[in-house]
This record gives sequence, structure tokens and C-alpha cells, in this order.
Amino acid sequence: MMRWLVVVLVLGASQVSPVTGQRARDLGVPFDGIPGALNTITDVPGVLVGHRTLIQGVGDEAARTGVTAVIPSSDLRPVFAAVKRHNGDGELTGSHFIEEKGYFYGPVLLTNTISVGTVHEAVLRWSQSDSLDSYGCCLPVVGETWDGGLNDIFGFHVRPEHVYDALNTASAGPVAEGNVGGGTGMFAHGFKAGIGTSSRVLSEAAGGYVVGVLVQANYGNREEFRVAGVPVGREIADLLPDLSEPLGAGDLEDGSVIVVVGTDAPLLPIQLERVAERIAMGLARTGSFSSTYSGDIFLAFSTQILAPSDEPSRTVDTLLDGLIDEVFLATIQATEEAVINAIVAAETMTGFRGNTVYALPHDRLRAVLRRYGRLDEGR
Repeated sequence: MMRWLVVVLVLGASQVSPVTGQRARDLGVPFDGIPGALNTITDVPGVLVGHRTLIQGVGDEAARTGVTAVIPSSDLRPVFAAVKRHNGDGELTGSHFIEEKGYFYGPVLLTNTISVGTVHEAVLRWSQSDSLDSYGCCLPVVGETWDGGLNDIFGFHVRPEHVYDALNTASAGPVAEGNVGGGTGMFAHGFKAGIGTSSRVLSEAAGGYVVGVLVQANYGNREEFRVAGVPVGREIADLLPDLSEPLGAGDLEDGSVIVVVGTDAPLLPIQLERVAERIAMGLARTGSFSSTYSGDIFLAFSTQILAPSDEPSRTVDTLLDGLIDEVFLATIQATEEAVINAIVAAETMTGFRGNTVYALPHDRLRAVLRRYGRLDEGR
């Protein structure tokens, strides 16, 4: 591939990530299940999300990266949780503690691979400055995916103050998607991607609880990409990333994905582990097969708070196993939609060394879905 020069507008470092752009349902993509009011992980009561987006510089010093924070409980009391390593070519710090104890204190931070150490230390400092439970935050949970195609990843652009911004601006409102936060420089299935989210509401018979999903999507090849069961990647086979240094044949599919599932359903750690296992089934609907160098790492938590107690034992509620199938299905459905939202919301980006990753063209997506009889024409 010929080397070429691209001039881009320097946008500067964005502290607040506005909620803009369209989502998959806006384009008429059909999904199963009933979403929550915002169709985001923040539909789960108590869950907060914040971003810090860094878009600055060009060429060898182009920063296209950031931090996303998911806070299960604003006072960082422990919540039941489980992790699942579906394919382990990645990192999620604090996972051993969760596996051992069956709970964690939050928050969950998502960033790029090289910035894990900076973010980890910043969370510790943040917990001290806010007089939170220092023990609870001593093993921060930080996940990563590689954004070195668009970001000067070894420039170490993420700094502690960016982590503080993501944490301190986290809210329960709408969640920005696409080129924001930790997902700023990510791409999936050969299209620009990043952060995506979705939610589902269970039936009244199953308690009417909410299941929310947030993904940092950076994985998958084009040929296997599917939207609502339609082989969109084969129908839109052009617009592949323009890279100054071509990657190997497998490199475009060997990214990673971090998926966080939250719910207010009262689930025990063993039940949450079973929920986390279902995340892979949602990713498979989009065309993921967990390639060998992809880090596919999942976290599921319940916002059922483990209240402090001086008693030698405590009683907790739990959803009956006979009703947990709805949680499984909701997780699969919301994971699929969160990934498609991450891709639909993302915009074409030029970054490190002039590399460009293109957005999924909305008009062509609609045309493909219509041709296969899968477009919701009411949209």
C-alpha cells in the first residue's frame, strides 16, 4: 500500500462526550426483547457511566484514545460479580479477587492496552481523595483493548486527570457511544466502532428487573459481520481500513472486546458466572468467533448491595433458577445490540500515521437489510 499524507482537523481533548448521532434502532435494525427507557446500561438503577475522550494531534503523535468508567454503586459498596475469560489474550485487572470473593467494589474502567497501569493507579488515588473505602478500591478493575491502529498508543496520552474526569462526570443519564472514552480509537469487523450499550427489561413474572450491557468493541473480521442475522460484512465488502503499514491477514480480526453486564436482579456469584458465559452468544450473533489473539473478557454484576453488617451471618435474596433463563436471553439480546450500536454510532476517523478507519454507511446498511427483508420500515 502506498504511503500518503492526510491532514485532519485537530479537535483537542474532549472532556465531556455529548450523546449525539443515531443508534441501530433509529436506522430500522430489528432487535428482539424489550429495552429499558434509555436502552443503556444506566437503565439499571444505580449504575453510572462516564467518558473522557482524547482526540488531538496528527501523524506519529495522534492521540485517539480515552477512558470509560462504569460505576455499579456510587458509594462503592461491594456488589456480587463474576468474570469470564472466553479468550484470554487481554487484561482485566482485579479479576482474581472477583473469582475468589464473588464480589467487587467497582468502578470498572476501560481504556487502551498500554494505559492500564496509569488508569489503575489513578483509580487508587481517586478513591483516596474522595474518602471512599480504600480497601475496597485497592484492587481496581481495569479492562483494555488495543487502539494502536488509530492511536499513538506508546505516547501514553491517558493521564490520571483523564481518569478522574471519567469518574467524576459519570451519570445515570444517556450514554455516548462510538468514538468516545475507551472506545475512541477502536474498530470492529473492519468498521469504526468503540463504546456501545443496550438494555432489556424482564417480564413481570421474572420480577421486571433490568439487564444492561456496555461493550468496548475492537474485534472481528468483515466477512463474518452480521446485523440482525444478515451477512452485512459480505454485502459491504469495501471501505476496509486504510493503513500506512498493512496488517497481516488475521490482524483485523484479532482485536479484543470487553463486555460489562449489570443487572438489578438479585443474583449470586455462581448465577452471575452463568450470565457472563452467555455474553459470548450475543457476540456470536454479530459474527465473532473469538479468534486466537482476541481478548474476549466479560464481567457481570448485580447491584444487590452487600450492606455492611456486624452480624456473623446475613441473608440475601436470589432469583430462582427457574426464572434465570430470561436473564440469559436478555444478556444475549442486549450484547448483540450494544455491539451494533457501537458500530452504528461511530464516525470515520483518521489518526496515527494517517491511518483511516471508515464508518459503516447507514444508507447502505438499510439497503442491505431491506433486500433481505429485515428492515423495520417504520423507522
